[in-house]
Amino acid sequence: MSAFYLVDLDAFAANLQRVRAAVAPAAHMLVVKDDAYAHGLEAVVRRAWAEGVRWFGAFDVATGTAVRRVVGPDARIFVWLIGGADDLTAGAAAHLDLGVGDEALLHDLATLDLPTPARVHLKIDTGLHRNGIRPERWDDALEVASGLVREGRIVFEGVWSHISEASDADDDDARRIFLAARDAARAAGLDPRFSHLAASAAGFARGEFREDLVRVGAFSYGIRPAGGPGEAELGIEPVASLIATVTAIDAAGAHLDVGSLHGLPSTLSGRFDVGTPAGPRRVEAIGPTSTAVAPWPDAAPGDEIVLFGRRALCSATDLAELVDTIGEEIALRVAPALPRRYIGD
Repeated sequence: MSAFYLVDLDAFAANLQRVRAAVAPAAHMLVVKDDAYAHGLEAVVRRAWAEGVRWFGAFDVATGTAVRRVVGPDARIFVWLIGGADDLTAGAAAHLDLGVGDEALLHDLATLDLPTPARVHLKIDTGLHRNGIRPERWDDALEVASGLVREGRIVFEGVWSHISEASDADDDDARRIFLAARDAARAAGLDPRFSHLAASAAGFARGEFREDLVRVGAFSYGIRPAGGPGEAELGIEPVASLIATVTAIDAAGAHLDVGSLHGLPSTLSGRFDVGTPAGPRRVEAIGPTSTAVAPWPDAAPGDEIVLFGRRALCSATDLAELVDTIGEEIALRVAPALPRRYIGD
């Protein structure tokens, strides 16, 4: 197979600079979940570190540990999918910042013999219900956390949460709950070094939500929100391109060597155009392992076509909006089996 996913690390660096400017004076926590949004964890993390990123949001302990191997001991690496005692032990051993949103995890920490105190960021549920400690249980969780601090089992590093970014009114309500939870932590003698609430959209649009850290993933990779402002308005640009090769030409069109099994949703058949040497052509059919594009004069096997992303007619979010999803879901579908190639490395 000749198809590949091309990642422009210089474009990525430009996005990082834009994100940093947009969220200042808060620090940018680069989210690198799901193999850095399918862009390739190691290459992305190395370039981000070289560009001055010092906080990484790694989602789970395994990813956080992988980031630690790439960038060494000085990075701060935040993880928030924690399965239990084994994850707590591994996360503490790798000196990860642990996003704890379950009282049971605090009780697990009380039973573990850790070589160094665990770095804990306590999560308040502000209404999104992904996880997080309910407001009515918050004081009890603070009491347990205070005991763990006194025993030297944890360092209380932060208070954090997720917000829906569905409406300003919902987010305002969530922020009020968040600020009350932080005030309660301070009243209990737990003064957080870091507060973080906003992700990409709120981090760009609403300064009062930025706090100390802003967790920005999608915008860093040039993936705009569905139904929101465009890339140019945000000042970001797509980083990656899905590039396919013409393998055959017949009456059905020019056949490319990617299909739904490589991450291109079959529901997009007949719904978008790609650029060719002769101008735009419609994607007629997406099968499991190949895609047929309306033919053009002088099309030949070996021609390369950019299906979506950087320098394509459509971005990941353009395609997402056609099938009622979000841009990062399109990016995350790109199969790991497709080679990642890098420019600007």
